[in-house]
Amino acid sequence: MKVDLNADMGEGFGDWTMGDDAALLDVVTSANVACGAHAGDWDVMARTMAMARDRAVGIGAHPGFPDLQGFGRRRMNFALESVENLVIWQFGAARGMAASLGAEVRHFKLHGALSNMASEDGELARAAYGAALRVDPEVILLVLAGTTQEAVARDLRARWAGEIFADRGYADDATLVPRGQPGAMIHDPEEAAARMVRFVREGAILSNGGRRIPAACDSICLHGDGPEAAAIGRAVRTALEADGVSLAPMEGRRG
Repeated sequence: MKVDLNADMGEGFGDWTMGDDAALLDVVTSANVACGAHAGDWDVMARTMAMARDRAVGIGAHPGFPDLQGFGRRRMNFALESVENLVIWQFGAARGMAASLGAEVRHFKLHGALSNMASEDGELARAAYGAALRVDPEVILLVLAGTTQEAVARDLRARWAGEIFADRGYADDATLVPRGQPGAMIHDPEEAAARMVRFVREGAILSNGGRRIPAACDSICLHGDGPEAAAIGRAVRTALEADGVSLAPMEGRRG
Protein backbone atom coordinates (compact mmCIF):
# COMPACT_ATOMS: atom_id res chain seq x y z
CA MET A 1 0.00 0.00 0.00
CA LYS A 2 1.08 3.57 -0.67
CA VAL A 3 -0.05 6.89 0.79
CA ASP A 4 0.97 10.54 0.60
CA LEU A 5 1.72 12.59 3.72
CA ASN A 6 1.09 16.31 3.28
CA ALA A 7 1.34 19.42 5.44
CA ASP A 8 0.13 23.00 5.18
CA MET A 9 3.13 25.33 5.25
CA GLY A 10 4.61 28.58 3.98
CA GLU A 11 2.28 30.33 6.41
CA GLY A 12 4.69 32.84 7.89
CA PHE A 13 4.60 36.51 6.88
CA GLY A 14 7.55 38.89 6.77
CA ASP A 15 9.50 38.50 10.02
CA TRP A 16 6.65 36.53 11.63
CA THR A 17 7.21 32.76 11.63
CA MET A 18 4.45 30.16 11.64
CA GLY A 19 5.36 26.50 12.15
CA ASP A 20 8.61 24.65 11.48
CA ASP A 21 8.53 24.08 7.74
CA ALA A 22 12.10 22.76 7.55
CA ALA A 23 11.33 20.01 10.07
CA LEU A 24 8.08 19.09 8.36
CA LEU A 25 9.74 18.88 4.96
CA ASP A 26 11.99 16.13 6.32
CA VAL A 27 8.88 14.07 7.08
CA VAL A 28 6.17 14.78 4.47
CA THR A 29 5.95 13.85 0.80
CA SER A 30 3.79 16.82 -0.29
CA ALA A 31 3.67 20.48 0.79
CA ASN A 32 0.60 22.72 0.57
CA VAL A 33 2.07 26.20 0.22
CA ALA A 34 0.04 29.26 1.26
CA CYS A 35 -0.52 31.69 -1.59
CA GLY A 36 -0.53 35.05 0.20
CA ALA A 37 -4.23 35.59 0.91
CA HIS A 38 -4.79 33.84 4.26
CA ALA A 39 -1.05 33.59 5.03
CA GLY A 40 2.37 33.71 3.45
CA ASP A 41 4.08 36.22 1.20
CA TRP A 42 6.35 36.16 -1.86
CA ASP A 43 9.56 35.56 0.10
CA VAL A 44 8.05 32.86 2.31
CA MET A 45 6.53 31.16 -0.74
CA ALA A 46 9.85 31.19 -2.60
CA ARG A 47 11.80 29.87 0.39
CA THR A 48 9.28 27.12 1.15
CA MET A 49 9.03 25.95 -2.45
CA ALA A 50 12.82 25.89 -2.82
CA MET A 51 13.15 23.72 0.29
CA ALA A 52 10.43 21.38 -1.00
CA ARG A 53 12.12 21.14 -4.39
CA ASP A 54 15.46 20.29 -2.83
CA ARG A 55 13.86 17.47 -0.82
CA ALA A 56 11.85 16.07 -3.77
CA VAL A 57 8.63 16.94 -1.91
CA GLY A 58 5.59 17.51 -4.13
CA ILE A 59 4.45 21.15 -4.21
CA GLY A 60 0.81 22.21 -4.00
CA ALA A 61 -1.02 25.54 -4.09
CA HIS A 62 -3.04 26.25 -0.95
CA PRO A 63 -5.37 29.21 -1.59
CA GLY A 64 -7.78 30.61 0.98
CA PHE A 65 -9.89 33.62 1.79
CA PRO A 66 -8.13 37.03 1.99
CA ASP A 67 -8.13 37.02 5.78
CA LEU A 68 -4.67 37.41 7.32
CA GLN A 69 -6.00 38.32 10.76
CA GLY A 70 -8.30 35.31 10.89
CA PHE A 71 -5.79 33.00 9.18
CA GLY A 72 -8.43 32.17 6.58
CA ARG A 73 -10.56 30.36 9.13
CA ARG A 74 -13.44 32.85 9.19
CA ARG A 75 -16.28 32.26 6.76
CA MET A 76 -16.69 34.95 4.12
CA ASN A 77 -19.34 35.50 1.46
CA PHE A 78 -18.15 36.10 -2.08
CA ALA A 79 -19.94 36.02 -5.41
CA LEU A 80 -18.98 32.82 -7.24
CA GLU A 81 -17.24 34.81 -10.00
CA SER A 82 -15.14 36.52 -7.35
CA VAL A 83 -14.23 33.14 -5.82
CA GLU A 84 -13.08 32.01 -9.27
CA ASN A 85 -10.89 35.08 -9.67
CA LEU A 86 -9.55 34.71 -6.12
CA VAL A 87 -8.50 31.13 -6.88
CA ILE A 88 -6.94 32.00 -10.25
CA TRP A 89 -4.98 34.88 -8.73
CA GLN A 90 -3.48 32.72 -5.98
CA PHE A 91 -2.95 29.63 -8.13
CA GLY A 92 -1.25 31.73 -10.79
CA ALA A 93 1.14 33.22 -8.25
CA ALA A 94 2.06 29.76 -6.97
CA ARG A 95 2.64 28.39 -10.47
CA GLY A 96 4.76 31.37 -11.45
CA MET A 97 6.92 31.13 -8.34
CA ALA A 98 7.41 27.38 -8.76
CA ALA A 99 8.37 27.77 -12.42
CA SER A 100 10.96 30.42 -11.52
CA LEU A 101 12.56 27.87 -9.18
CA GLY A 102 12.61 25.04 -11.70
CA ALA A 103 9.75 23.28 -9.94
CA GLU A 104 6.06 22.69 -10.60
CA VAL A 105 2.79 22.87 -8.72
CA ARG A 106 1.42 19.31 -8.76
CA HIS A 107 -1.68 19.68 -6.63
CA PHE A 108 -4.27 22.19 -5.45
CA LYS A 109 -5.91 22.27 -2.02
CA LEU A 110 -8.38 24.79 -0.60
CA HIS A 111 -7.62 26.22 2.84
CA GLY A 112 -9.61 26.73 6.01
CA ALA A 113 -13.07 28.24 5.81
CA LEU A 114 -13.06 28.19 2.01
CA SER A 115 -12.41 24.45 2.13
CA ASN A 116 -15.00 23.81 4.83
CA MET A 117 -17.64 25.76 2.91
CA ALA A 118 -16.76 23.92 -0.33
CA SER A 119 -17.18 20.59 1.49
CA GLU A 120 -20.82 21.55 2.06
CA ASP A 121 -21.70 23.70 -0.98
CA GLY A 122 -21.40 22.09 -4.41
CA GLU A 123 -21.72 25.36 -6.32
CA LEU A 124 -18.85 26.88 -4.38
CA ALA A 125 -16.69 23.79 -4.86
CA ARG A 126 -17.45 23.77 -8.58
CA ALA A 127 -16.52 27.46 -8.89
CA ALA A 128 -13.20 26.99 -7.07
CA TYR A 129 -12.20 23.75 -8.77
CA GLY A 130 -13.42 24.83 -12.18
CA ALA A 131 -11.27 27.96 -11.92
CA ALA A 132 -8.20 25.92 -10.96
CA LEU A 133 -8.76 23.54 -13.86
CA ARG A 134 -8.99 26.44 -16.28
CA VAL A 135 -5.45 27.33 -15.23
CA ASP A 136 -4.15 23.74 -15.22
CA PRO A 137 -6.48 20.94 -16.42
CA GLU A 138 -4.06 18.29 -15.12
CA VAL A 139 -3.54 19.58 -11.58
CA ILE A 140 -4.47 17.10 -8.84
CA LEU A 141 -7.36 18.38 -6.73
CA LEU A 142 -6.72 17.39 -3.10
CA VAL A 143 -10.25 17.03 -1.72
CA LEU A 144 -11.78 16.26 1.66
CA ALA A 145 -12.54 12.56 1.20
CA GLY A 146 -16.21 11.60 1.29
CA THR A 147 -17.57 15.16 1.05
CA THR A 148 -19.13 17.36 -1.61
CA GLN A 149 -15.61 18.32 -2.68
CA GLU A 150 -14.98 14.77 -3.84
CA ALA A 151 -18.34 14.54 -5.60
CA VAL A 152 -17.63 17.73 -7.55
CA ALA A 153 -14.10 16.65 -8.49
CA ARG A 154 -15.50 13.36 -9.79
CA ASP A 155 -18.22 15.14 -11.76
CA LEU A 156 -15.63 17.43 -13.33
CA ARG A 157 -13.66 14.31 -14.32
CA ALA A 158 -10.59 15.90 -12.79
CA ARG A 159 -7.53 14.24 -11.34
CA TRP A 160 -8.11 14.12 -7.59
CA ALA A 161 -6.82 12.60 -4.39
CA GLY A 162 -8.79 11.97 -1.21
CA GLU A 163 -7.46 13.61 1.94
CA ILE A 164 -7.81 12.52 5.55
CA PHE A 165 -6.58 14.35 8.63
CA ALA A 166 -4.20 13.06 11.27
CA ASP A 167 -4.87 15.84 13.75
CA ARG A 168 -8.61 16.48 13.37
CA GLY A 169 -11.77 14.75 14.56
CA TYR A 170 -14.61 13.82 12.20
CA ALA A 171 -18.36 14.31 12.30
CA ASP A 172 -20.66 11.55 11.05
CA ASP A 173 -20.97 13.18 7.59
CA ALA A 174 -17.18 13.03 6.98
CA THR A 175 -16.73 16.74 7.58
CA LEU A 176 -14.30 17.98 10.23
CA VAL A 177 -15.53 18.76 13.74
CA PRO A 178 -15.41 22.59 13.94
CA ARG A 179 -12.45 24.02 15.82
CA GLY A 180 -13.33 24.94 19.38
CA GLN A 181 -15.75 22.05 19.80
CA PRO A 182 -14.90 18.96 21.87
CA GLY A 183 -13.02 16.37 19.84
CA ALA A 184 -12.02 18.77 17.08
CA MET A 185 -8.27 18.46 17.56
CA ILE A 186 -5.93 15.53 18.20
CA HIS A 187 -2.72 16.53 19.93
CA ASP A 188 -1.21 13.17 20.90
CA PRO A 189 1.20 11.86 18.22
CA GLU A 190 0.65 8.20 19.09
CA GLU A 191 -3.12 8.55 18.95
CA ALA A 192 -2.90 10.28 15.59
CA ALA A 193 -0.56 7.61 14.24
CA ALA A 194 -2.78 4.71 15.32
CA ARG A 195 -5.82 6.38 13.74
CA MET A 196 -4.07 6.91 10.43
CA VAL A 197 -2.87 3.32 10.18
CA ARG A 198 -6.42 2.16 10.80
CA PHE A 199 -7.98 4.63 8.33
CA VAL A 200 -5.54 3.66 5.57
CA ARG A 201 -5.83 -0.08 6.20
CA GLU A 202 -9.64 0.01 6.29
CA GLY A 203 -10.02 2.55 3.49
CA ALA A 204 -12.43 4.44 5.70
CA ILE A 205 -12.84 7.43 7.99
CA LEU A 206 -13.91 6.61 11.54
CA SER A 207 -15.97 9.46 12.96
CA ASN A 208 -15.88 10.61 16.56
CA GLY A 209 -19.36 9.14 16.88
CA GLY A 210 -18.15 5.70 15.77
CA ARG A 211 -19.44 5.75 12.21
CA ARG A 212 -17.32 4.01 9.56
CA ILE A 213 -17.34 6.00 6.31
CA PRO A 214 -15.66 4.39 3.26
CA ALA A 215 -13.21 6.93 1.83
CA ALA A 216 -10.31 7.34 -0.56
CA CYS A 217 -7.44 7.63 1.91
CA ASP A 218 -4.85 8.81 -0.61
CA SER A 219 -3.18 11.58 1.39
CA ILE A 220 -2.85 12.32 5.10
CA CYS A 221 -2.74 15.96 6.22
CA LEU A 222 -0.89 17.60 9.11
CA HIS A 223 -1.65 21.20 10.05
CA GLY A 224 1.77 22.84 10.02
CA ASP A 225 0.80 25.66 12.38
CA GLY A 226 0.36 23.36 15.40
CA PRO A 227 3.25 23.08 17.91
CA GLU A 228 3.11 19.28 17.76
CA ALA A 229 2.92 19.08 13.92
CA ALA A 230 6.41 17.68 13.35
CA ALA A 231 6.05 15.15 16.17
CA ILE A 232 2.71 13.98 14.80
CA GLY A 233 4.20 13.73 11.33
CA ARG A 234 7.13 11.62 12.50
CA ALA A 235 4.84 9.33 14.52
CA VAL A 236 2.42 8.86 11.61
CA ARG A 237 5.20 8.13 9.14
CA THR A 238 6.93 5.69 11.48
CA ALA A 239 3.68 3.83 12.22
CA LEU A 240 2.69 3.57 8.56
CA GLU A 241 6.08 2.30 7.48
CA ALA A 242 6.12 -0.21 10.33
CA ASP A 243 2.76 -1.47 9.02
CA GLY A 244 4.15 -1.95 5.52
CA VAL A 245 2.69 1.22 3.99
CA SER A 246 5.09 3.17 1.75
CA LEU A 247 4.98 6.96 1.44
CA ALA A 248 5.23 8.89 -1.83
CA PRO A 249 3.80 12.07 -3.39
CA MET A 250 0.17 11.70 -4.48
CA GLU A 251 -0.57 10.54 -8.03
CA GLY A 252 -4.29 11.30 -8.21
CA ARG A 253 -7.31 9.39 -9.48
CA ARG A 254 -9.52 10.19 -12.46
CA GLY A 255 -13.31 10.50 -12.28
